[in-house]
Amino acid sequence: MSGGYQQVSGQSVTRIEALSDGIFAVAMTLLVLNLRVPVNRTLHAEHPVWQHGALADEHVVAAILGRLAPTLSVYVLSFLTLGIFWVGQQAQLQNLARSDRHLTWLHLAFLLAVSVMPFSTALLAQYTGFRLALAEYWAHLLVLGLLLFACLRYAGHAGLHKPEAPGLQRTTERRIIVFQVLYFGCALLCVISTYLSIGLIVALQLVSAAAPSVRPFNRF
Repeated sequence: MSGGYQQVSGQSVTRIEALSDGIFAVAMTLLVLNLRVPVNRTLHAEHPVWQHGALADEHVVAAILGRLAPTLSVYVLSFLTLGIFWVGQQAQLQNLARSDRHLTWLHLAFLLAVSVMPFSTALLAQYTGFRLALAEYWAHLLVLGLLLFACLRYAGHAGLHKPEAPGLQRTTERRIIVFQVLYFGCALLCVISTYLSIGLIVALQLVSAAAPSVRPFNRF
């Protein structure tokens, strides 16, 4: 009985796709909860800032928006990151002839890492200038890449790919490795500035999204 269960469980690719779409949608939506307008204590003082003129009001709002900029940058970074990994996973799933129990659990582990992205985003947004927060975010990117790589490698060894998808595994594996190396290089620049590292990772994600046909930035 148990042998029969092992053979039939986890074979539906469409079920993995449906669950993945739901988890990615929730994770990408939860990211926006970190975008909160900072409280300006001056507005609650005994002499409100508006008493000093409209120009002072504009300066206060500009200062508030300036304090929000790092959080907004991290939000954009994480949204792009999840979008890229969603495209990568969907490309893998669309080229599967079938799944099995082991591959299903590998994708579930990948989705577990996806669901934690709002935490890593909140941590980096709160402590943008701290290297440890950036290191944790990079480690999260590494885990996502390794799990997606493991899904791809296992599917190849198990013969689960469609026969009309030649060369997909080698091309995709190379892309994952290239991006992980680039992520690591960007993270190392936190020695100079964490803001520089974040800016370069954002630029890397934008290049991937906007120029999919440029090697080595071709899409999954």
